Amino acid sequence: GLVQRRYTCCEPQDVKVYPSYMMLRQYELLAMSNNLTEMGIKRIRRIGNNTDFEQIKDYIVGDDYRTINWRATARRHQLMVNVYQDERSQQVFSVIDKGRMMQQAFQEMTLLDYAINAALVLSYVTINKQDKAGLVTFADQFGTFVAPSKQEGQMQTIQEALYAEQTQFGETDYSALLAGLSRHVTRRSLLILYTSFTSMASMRRQLQYLRQLNMRHRLLVVFFEDEELRDYIEYKPQTSKLRSQTTESVYQHVIAEKFAYEQRLIVQTLRQYGIQSLLTTPRNLSVDVINKYLEIKSKM
Repeated sequence: GLVQRRYTCCEPQDVKVYPSYMMLRQYELLAMSNNLTEMGIKRIRRIGNNTDFEQIKDYIVGDDYRTINWRATARRHQLMVNVYQDERSQQVFSVIDKGRMMQQAFQEMTLLDYAINAALVLSYVTINKQDKAGLVTFADQFGTFVAPSKQEGQMQTIQEALYAEQTQFGETDYSALLAGLSRHVTRRSLLILYTSFTSMASMRRQLQYLRQLNMRHRLLVVFFEDEELRDYIEYKPQTSKLRSQTTESVYQHVIAEKFAYEQRLIVQTLRQYGIQSLLTTPRNLSVDVINKYLEIKSKM
C-alpha cells in the first residue's frame, strides 16, 4: 500500500446507442423461411383491386375484357388493353409521442423505447412491402421529421433519427403535431401514432386534433394496455383470504377496474368517430402493429 500507479487509457467520449437490429434480423430470417406465423404475423388476403396504370399492350386471349382501352383500340384498329400493377407506393409514417406519459416503464424499458423498436420494425416491413416509410416525433412541439422513402439507406436514416430521442416532462401538444404534418405531408398517408392515454379526459382534450388528422390521412392510434394492471384485476384470491381482505385492497381493485374500463371506452369512442385504434401490451406491440398494418394495407 505504499505505492500507487495510475493509468490513463482514453479520454471520456459520447457513444451513440442505437436501437437493436436483432429483431429486424429475426423478422428477415422468418420471412425467408415463410415462418412469420410463428411470431403471430397473419396472412392477410388483399381486398378490392387498388391498382396503378402501367402500360397499354395488345390484347391476348385470357386478358380481362374490362381492361380494354377503346380509344387505343380505335387508333390501332386492333384490341388494346390497359395493364395495371398493384398500388405499392403508400406513405407510412411512424408518429411517436415523446410526452411525459411515455416515461412509464415496463420490464426496464419505457413506453418510448417500445414505440421506437416497433417503429423500426414497422419501417423495415413497410419498405419490404414496397411502401415508403417515414418518421415523425413530437411532444410539446413538432420534433423530428424524416421524409418517407423506400430507397436503400432509409432504414439507416430512421435509425440515426431515433437513437437520441428521449421523453420530455411537458404535456403533449397535438396542435403542434397537426400543424407540423400540414406543412410537411401534403399527400394522404397512413399515420401510425404511438401514444398513451390514461383517461377519457386526456383523450377528449386531443380528440379534435385526432379527428382532423383522420380527415386528412388514415390514422391508427396505438396506445398501451398495462399488463401488470390487467394481471392484478384478473387475480382472484383464495376464499380463505377473502375474509382478511382489507377495505383498501377492495378500493384498489375497483380503481384498477375503472382504469381498464376507461381504456376500453377510449377504443370505442375513437371508433365512433371513425378513427382506428389498437390497444396492446408493450410485449406484443411490434407483432400487433404489423398485423394491423397488413390489414389496413389489404383494404387500401
